[in-house]
Amino acid sequence: MDPILNILYIGNSPEYFQVINHNEKMSLIAIENSIQATNYLSSNTPPDAIICNYNLPGNNGLFLFDWIKEQTEYNAIPFLLLAKEFNSDIYKLAFKKQVDDYYVTSVTNPEDILHRIEFLKLNKKAAKTLKMPTTKEDTYRMPVSKRVFDIFVASSVLLVASPFLLLILLAIKLESKGKVYYISKRVGRKTFDFYKLRSMRTGSDELLKKLAKEKNQYNTEQKPTTNLANMLCPRCSKLPKGETCSPAMYIDTHEICDYWFNVQKIEAAKNNSTFVKIVDDPRVTRVGKFIRNTSIDELPQLINVLKGDMSIVGNRPLPVYEAEMLTADTLSKRFLAPAGITGLWQVELRGKGGNMSEEERMRLDNEYAEHFRGDNFSFWYDIKLILRTIPALLQKDSV
Repeated sequence: MDPILNILYIGNSPEYFQVINHNEKMSLIAIENSIQATNYLSSNTPPDAIICNYNLPGNNGLFLFDWIKEQTEYNAIPFLLLAKEFNSDIYKLAFKKQVDDYYVTSVTNPEDILHRIEFLKLNKKAAKTLKMPTTKEDTYRMPVSKRVFDIFVASSVLLVASPFLLLILLAIKLESKGKVYYISKRVGRKTFDFYKLRSMRTGSDELLKKLAKEKNQYNTEQKPTTNLANMLCPRCSKLPKGETCSPAMYIDTHEICDYWFNVQKIEAAKNNSTFVKIVDDPRVTRVGKFIRNTSIDELPQLINVLKGDMSIVGNRPLPVYEAEMLTADTLSKRFLAPAGITGLWQVELRGKGGNMSEEERMRLDNEYAEHFRGDNFSFWYDIKLILRTIPALLQKDSV
């Protein structure tokens, strides 16, 4: 003989389920409110199913469901919500919270609810005992030694370089219009605000469009681009006058937001290359060329290091529009390592005078991610990369 199903009913209409009195397979325990229900569940054997009215004294059935859901021992118990009249908002909220079923008593036969309980009871039991296969995942962690080293180096360099940095900021301000620093969204192991000294002065909207097409270092195939030069940023056009959707960049007397500038570069490089790298960029100022060649423009990134956004050594953080293109597993693996000021491809790129293919850059990013996996991390490997960075800081080409 099959065991009897014990059903807990919470509400003020137990007479609705009189049919249970004639059903040898079920028994009904009726409780009026959620306080009595929680006390019962805490001190008795869990029931086989719970039927609850939406309208309860002091609260509603979904509040009780939230409490029940937090108790893992009740995960396999079917929970059905009852309402006297259909309400679309309650219906949507109930299934959003993953209530097992929702019934309107005025149009539902109670026997249908009981048949549904029998079905749910069998299936929820099976779901509880089902074990999902486990997969072994690579572990990537920030070693304590690396974090301590990052904080020590970043704070020390900022302290020593602060007088010289003030002179550079003044020179940038005097040479060209605009803020002396630049903030953009970058992606490492997370998305963050990336700080850099401003080194560019662009010439015109038309030049912006042509540069990515004609001077992209990673471009291997030329294709026609959409003319966006004379179009206004659609995001900025929705904002009050004088406000921009992202940090502003100055094109001599013209102003363009960072978002629309990057959209134009993407359009120019679409279907050509994931990475956009302008070689011998004519927009770079005289001060900008100096701080780029000496990597002084990178100094504000030490603030990112102190904040924990970046490390001294890691994979270069990418602009959001470039990161979104790296969707394949073999490409996105690079993000499992921390973002860094210097690293493998930065050292190799500068050592080669800026000549590096997109494939080689991806390979080097993944190589460092492998080095950072599990117990493979070596503090001395990072030190070697830093030592290799020093002679590469002074270079002839602007890359």
